Amino acid sequence: MTIIYDLWFVREYEHREDTELRIGAYATVAEAEAVIARLHGKPGFVDYPEGFQIQELTLGRTGWTEGFVTEYIPRKDPDRDASDLPAPGSAAGGPSDDAS
Repeated sequence: MTIIYDLWFVREYEHREDTELRIGAYATVAEAEAVIARLHGKPGFVDYPEGFQIQELTLGRTGWTEGFVTEYIPRKDPDRDASDLPAPGSAAGGPSDDAS
């Protein structure tokens, strides 16, 4: 089976919703690391460089084999609601084939 490398940026916050951004999927760890090198100095990423995660995935293998249950928990802090948005001047976080 084929292995790919899924690149995520994850940051947990105490008083707001966490950031979970799927950056992309790559054929090699080196490709994923090259993307990290391009992004690490950009707005948001520069503040939390340890948020990058590379996850190895095997294509054709089911990762979730059971059902699920929804658990309702209180929001972290409803008085301090916040969202992450694309940086000004970005392509609004859409897909890109740009290798620069």
